[in-house]
Amino acid sequence: MNHFFDWFFEQYRDVPPLYVSLEIIGIIFGLLSVFFSKKRNILVYPTGIISTMIFVYLLWINQLFGDMLINAYYTIMSVYGWVLWTKSSTDTIHVNISKTTRRDWLISSALAIFSWLFVTGVYWFKPYINNGFVWNDTLQVGFQYFSWLDWADIFTTSIFLVGMWLMAERKIENWICWIIGDIISVPLYYYKGLIFSSFQYFVFTIIAVLAYIEWKKTYHKQQQASVE
Repeated sequence: MNHFFDWFFEQYRDVPPLYVSLEIIGIIFGLLSVFFSKKRNILVYPTGIISTMIFVYLLWINQLFGDMLINAYYTIMSVYGWVLWTKSSTDTIHVNISKTTRRDWLISSALAIFSWLFVTGVYWFKPYINNGFVWNDTLQVGFQYFSWLDWADIFTTSIFLVGMWLMAERKIENWICWIIGDIISVPLYYYKGLIFSSFQYFVFTIIAVLAYIEWKKTYHKQQQASVE
């Protein structure tokens, strides 16, 4: 067991204590946010906002620009979802849920395509961004310079964007997006050296599976109650 902890914390040997502390705080609020979401509790949003704002900063430092942008998007969508969930609930804490319609899937597809194109553009100009937004002839841009890590980040950004929108709209299928994105994020963050975050996404995967099952049961209860 000691060998495991030695290996685990070795990954953070050269990381400033401030960054490690911020990552842990962001993870704690992120886990709280997912827990509240599973319970359909509106506290999902204030806790989520704290987590995403921290990770915007950390992801910029680690050059995961796609995930950085999606966390900035999360912050904006959390405000939108907070307002939407408040208006949709009589007790302002718990909300009713529904299934994704054809219109919802069309909007989701449009969001995914937009995200894919936008984040691909960000990674195209990644050398320019890393150079302090200063262009020179030595910078190499193009798809041939994309790594598998870049493509994985682009994909997860797209699927998380759709998942966040579906969650704000209280759609059961939002959890399918989270499950897929979380599974991919486990090795993605591990490879980048964000070990705590990698473990966080492992926990997120488990919670998302349980939440999907719970939301489906809740939806069926709502349907039965509306018929009676």
